[in-house]
Amino acid sequence: MSVFFLRACALALSSGWLEAVTSRLSWRGVGLGVGLFLLTFSLSIAETAFILVKLPAAYFSASHTTEFFADRSRAVRLAGLIGKNLLGAVHLVIGVLMSLPGVPGQGILTILIGIMLLDIPGTRKLEIKIVSRPKVLRTINRIRARFDVPPLCLD
Repeated sequence: MSVFFLRACALALSSGWLEAVTSRLSWRGVGLGVGLFLLTFSLSIAETAFILVKLPAAYFSASHTTEFFADRSRAVRLAGLIGKNLLGAVHLVIGVLMSLPGVPGQGILTILIGIMLLDIPGTRKLEIKIVSRPKVLRTINRIRARFDVPPLCLD
């Protein structure tokens, strides 16, 4: 494996590729990249914490209903469902990206939020399966405890 890495480095140096990339870097570009990294990382954590704190403690119990905009007109309900599903799909994709090594953020929790927003058959079972993992449930309940919110109850 290390021989492959050394050959790749030698190829990059000899072809001028690495020099071409590093010659275009500036302190401004590096600062912008670091700032963007910190901003997206902070927003990801803040959004995830906000949503997990606002969930009712019995959200994952069988008695909890998940009707969305049930008391609204049909047009508002349809627009809300389309928006909610689009937001869920975006969260799902971003969560998968954040699960990759080297990408900042709460990947599995963002995936969970995305799944919770989607109206696809079987997502409720998947939500419960993800939250039932001890490490995920412990993390969620630790976040909720910081804001003096009762822990999630699972059936």
